[in-house]
Amino acid sequence: MGYFSHDTAIIDDNCQIGNNSKIWHFSHVMPNCKIGENCNLGQNVVVSPDVILGNNVKVQNNVSIYTGVICEDNVFLGPSMVFTNILNPRSAIVRKDQYVKTIIKEGASVGANATIICGNQIGKFALIGAGAVITKPVLDYALVVGNPSVQIGWVGEFGHKLKFNNEGLATCKESGQIYSLNDYTVIRVS
Repeated sequence: MGYFSHDTAIIDDNCQIGNNSKIWHFSHVMPNCKIGENCNLGQNVVVSPDVILGNNVKVQNNVSIYTGVICEDNVFLGPSMVFTNILNPRSAIVRKDQYVKTIIKEGASVGANATIICGNQIGKFALIGAGAVITKPVLDYALVVGNPSVQIGWVGEFGHKLKFNNEGLATCKESGQIYSLNDYTVIRVS
């Protein structure tokens, strides 16, 4: 076993957990999950059956990751953020065969207490503000806040807001990476 799990954590059968991952107090990893290397699952995290987490995924305390969620590498899930996996849940109606897939792309961060309505893809390196309610897909590098959420700008891979010049170029103040904005699409150019 190349990962750490706290004595109070429960890990069910048929889970794949990568080297150097950590699973902390009172967390439950359910059957058939795939958790990559160097992941950190905080206190009171639930990972439902068949969830896939890439490498270096950080899950803060009190997060439930439901069946149908896929997080790519380097995703950050803030404290008490929420996923859904059924669009029209009812207590008396079983809809376990109707889970809707949600994909969080590489490097995206979801702030504390945000809610991701199922079926929406969060673009790579997007930044979802604390408390935001995501009701539609989020573009790569988008900065999104509010309820319902709205995009208020763009961020680079280091999470800083990008300010584009007249030529549609922006430089990250921390990394020096250069980004291009063209036709409402951001790409990193260097």
